[in-house]
Parts: sequence; C-alpha cells; structure tokens
Amino acid sequence: MIALSIQKLVLQTNEEILTLLALQIASYRVEAELIGFDDIPPLKDGIQSIREAKETFYGFFVDDHEGRSLAGAISFEREGCIVTICRMMVHPNFFRRGIASALLQHIMKEQEQAGAARFIVSTGTANLPAIRLYEGYGFILKRVFTVPPGVSLTTFERPATGH
Repeated sequence: MIALSIQKLVLQTNEEILTLLALQIASYRVEAELIGFDDIPPLKDGIQSIREAKETFYGFFVDDHEGRSLAGAISFEREGCIVTICRMMVHPNFFRRGIASALLQHIMKEQEQAGAARFIVSTGTANLPAIRLYEGYGFILKRVFTVPPGVSLTTFERPATGH
C-alpha cells in the first residue's frame, strides 16, 4: 500500500459523495459493533446530508490492486480558534496501517498553522482503538455522557501545540 496523498475532498458529485459514504458505512459499522449500538448518526447519512454538511473533509488515498482508493477520511468544523473533529473513518481493509494517525496529524498541523488553539473530539466510550489514538496524541478526557438508549460517548480535548 502506497499513500498517494491526503487531499481535501470536494464532494460535489454524487459519485464523490457515494465513495465517501461507502467508506463511512464500512468504518462506522465497526464502531457500532464495538459500542453495541447500531443507530449511530453516521450510519444514517445519505447523499443529501453529506452535501449539506458544514464540515471540511479530507481523504487518505492509497494505490492498491483496484487503482486509487479512498482508504480513510476525517472531517472537522472550525469555530474561531476551536476545531471539532466530527468524523474519523478508516475502511476495515486498511485498519492498523497508520491512516487515522496520518489524517489526525495532517489536520492538527494544518489547523495549528492557521491559528487553531484547541481540538475537540468525541467517540463511543467503548471504542478503545479510537480512544487510544486520541490519547496517544495528547487528547485528555473531558466528559462522558450517555445518549439514549444507554450508550455513552466520551469527549476529549487537546490544546494546540504552543498554547
């Protein structure tokens, strides 16, 4: 697997959106299994909800036997100097290859250079791979809250380097 690039996703055509949705569904099905709850919002998205999302998306592309593939993606929203990571997804075929780390590092570096002071992310409390990833990059647990029906989410925060 050779990473071609991390690129901002334009998501203008239905085909581009469907490629992202296929990745998102494959990735979030695994999280749904980990947390024991399959009614999570990313599994309900469609073309229109992605098209209307206010998030900025970046994709991790690889060269494989099928050509150029979208192996992972991250999205975020920025309000002032606070960046909230909204989605982190890696296709199960590409788990444990550093893709989530590369995406997270890319966004943090880019946004810090643009003046971001703080990063926020939430994940299912039972999603230990995601929690290990975020803690490994200096994210600190800020709160745990329950969403119906009894699933808990954990929010982490991290100051930008130098703040």
